Amino acid sequence: MPPYRICPPTRSSIRSYASLAATPTPAITAIPPLTHYPPTQPPSHKPPEFRKSQLHRQYQSLLRSSPAILVFQHNNLKATEWSGIRRELAKALAKVDEEQAKAGEVQQEVVGEAVKLQIVQTGIFKSALRVVEFWEPREHDSGAPHPTDPVTNSSAVVADTQPNDRMDPTLVHGLSRQAWNTATSKAKAKQTPSDLGPLLSGPLALLTLPTTSPQHLAAALSILAPTKEFPAPKRRINAAYHEKPVQDGIAKLMLLGARVDGKVFDMTGVRWIGGIKGGLQGLRGQLVAMLSGVGAQVTNVLESASRSVYITVEGRRMMLDDEQKGGEGEEKKVES
Repeated sequence: MPPYRICPPTRSSIRSYASLAATPTPAITAIPPLTHYPPTQPPSHKPPEFRKSQLHRQYQSLLRSSPAILVFQHNNLKATEWSGIRRELAKALAKVDEEQAKAGEVQQEVVGEAVKLQIVQTGIFKSALRVVEFWEPREHDSGAPHPTDPVTNSSAVVADTQPNDRMDPTLVHGLSRQAWNTATSKAKAKQTPSDLGPLLSGPLALLTLPTTSPQHLAAALSILAPTKEFPAPKRRINAAYHEKPVQDGIAKLMLLGARVDGKVFDMTGVRWIGGIKGGLQGLRGQLVAMLSGVGAQVTNVLESASRSVYITVEGRRMMLDDEQKGGEGEEKKVES
């Protein structure tokens, strides 16, 4: 077997080996633009597993989906008192639904069943109100595809940094870091509290209505805050309302105000809304009558102006005719 011959390295091969050893291999540390969280649970400013975070999300949804919210302050109501008040409130609202059904008013949903009376955490509700008033997700939506979308370019050039899902600009939900920073900065720049802010003090309870219905609002006021305009049901009609737990609970409730269609109303404004005769249909009828009256007044003014001009011109014409006839009579007398 012939011996193997080992050739000495040439100068060119030594130079290539040296260049390969001197060139460091770059470390691949770029992070692809893919999500690091499940799409059903995006990262938030506060840990989502906390009860405070879930209450914050619930209050935001409540503020955005309820056009009419009544704010009450309660003073250590017992469970029996709450149950009695909710029972009487449900009976009064169901009666309004029955009356509307008998009158033939078409409702997309039964309003009385969707009315809720619940206790809220004042501090968390204030924070949720600030986010709802100063944060609009549509204004900050960049329109970029979600990281879990298959159309996302996973080969895009990204910065060589560690991932920070909380600062992701595509996150625009109410619990995101971007929502919290924007709402806080705008609230400080405005330097004035929310219109509803001064009312949010102490233990609070909210009465939420799925639609602005003056009839249901009046029924709720007659149960929770009865007055001369909204009298409570009489004992011979509804004896259960006058039971001691119900009356003790109502005595511990105080109406502070309301938020209706994004506008804040005091107690007088709330009672004005509840006192609209015929509900929204009656309000529309009053508006149509008012606009018709304004049109009739404008027509009368225009007609009176043209009529006065006509009378003035006609009187001037008759006066000139009389003068002309008098002059002709005098001429005839002189000639004769």
